[in-house]
Amino acid sequence: GKKFDLRLYALVTSYSPLQVYIYRNGFARFSSFRYNSNVKNIGDSYVHLTNASVQKTAPGFDKAAGCKWGLRNLKLYLIGKYGAARTDQLFREIEEVVIYSLLSVQKVMINDKHCFEMYGYDVMIDDNLKPWLIEVNSSPSITADTPTDYELKFGLLDDVYTIIDVEGKLGGVVEPVVGGFDLVYNNGPVKPDKAACYTTRLGCYEDRVRQLKKMHKHHAKRVAT
Repeated sequence: GKKFDLRLYALVTSYSPLQVYIYRNGFARFSSFRYNSNVKNIGDSYVHLTNASVQKTAPGFDKAAGCKWGLRNLKLYLIGKYGAARTDQLFREIEEVVIYSLLSVQKVMINDKHCFEMYGYDVMIDDNLKPWLIEVNSSPSITADTPTDYELKFGLLDDVYTIIDVEGKLGGVVEPVVGGFDLVYNNGPVKPDKAACYTTRLGCYEDRVRQLKKMHKHHAKRVAT
């Protein structure tokens, strides 16, 4: 019964051609108190706003737990309530919201091959499991409120720097998966594996460290040959 929204992360490495990665993990931000449509409570920030900066001042706020759910936990909850197929459709539509929003501004963005941008997407889900884009943040906060939040954002930034190849180890190769990031658009939609039982990896589990080790091992073999 509490109001919540989603915070997701997208990385654009190029606008011409458009190249987009979406981070599998993210989180749902909840209000501290149950939603109430009574007009007398319209000014109650603890009911209507999910921002961490607001909720942390709420009476009885648990600093250790915070007011967040990991995206994977939310996905598992939705699968249990609505089924895997309907939940997969929802997350696919969320992914499409991200892609279409970037396509809508592609022509007016100045492209520089030396630049990249990470965006923070805020998305709401209505009672019919339809996603609605609230806003796109060009400088999303990377401040961590809890140990889980720290782990997510540390991994997020680490994977961003791996993709932009600060150390020059990838040699310009566009990897389809880097840590927790999945390439979803590369001058056209990136189609999921035909053998997969899902259409998007958003919210799926991924051992990002294991994936990075596997990627670097594969890259080392490619360089050697």
